[in-house]
Amino acid sequence: MALDKNRIAGLYQKRARHYDFSANLYYLLGIREFAYRKIAVAALKLEHGDTVVEIGCGTGLNFRLLRDRVGSEGKIIGVDLTAEMLSAANRRIERNKWENFELVQCDAGAYAFPEHVDGVISTFAITLVAEYDKIIKRGASALSPGKRLAVLDFKMPNNWPIWLVKFFVILTRPFGVTLDLTDRHPWESIERYLDLKEHKSFYFGGIYLAVGEKR
Repeated sequence: MALDKNRIAGLYQKRARHYDFSANLYYLLGIREFAYRKIAVAALKLEHGDTVVEIGCGTGLNFRLLRDRVGSEGKIIGVDLTAEMLSAANRRIERNKWENFELVQCDAGAYAFPEHVDGVISTFAITLVAEYDKIIKRGASALSPGKRLAVLDFKMPNNWPIWLVKFFVILTRPFGVTLDLTDRHPWESIERYLDLKEHKSFYFGGIYLAVGEKR
């Protein structure tokens, strides 16, 4: 059964301090998480001076990738549910002496996007939110014409036996993953509200990247 937002918040409050380390454990399973993040950020086709919103920014693992794209004159808005994750993200910002970040503590389902943003991204986060369709609809509406929204996340592989799927869910349960999340298909929402420009799979079909562009 999918965790509600309060249980998700409690889970990530506890994991915030060691989140970066525990996320790196994916590499032991052969998941090249950082490489997938780089591909997702590149797919936004951001330019210097752009404004980008990251939903479920966590500790800011994507921040350097995003800042390299928008430069010091651009703006990165990081949205997350928990103060503990945002505190870790803020430490990353201060450590790097970045000045063009805005952090927002908010339930993603209630977040009010600013108008005319140049990119929206969520990596390994949005499927945990029951209101993912509403978030994608609002994000799509906030985009300027020709700009992009990208989602990188886990999905149910078509060719995996169910025992392997269940085993993978057990391994990722510390991050809030449950088997019934496989019924959530954010890529369908992207196709509903935007022109689908990319839809590719990684890790034998267990991870996907979907990218839509404002019509």
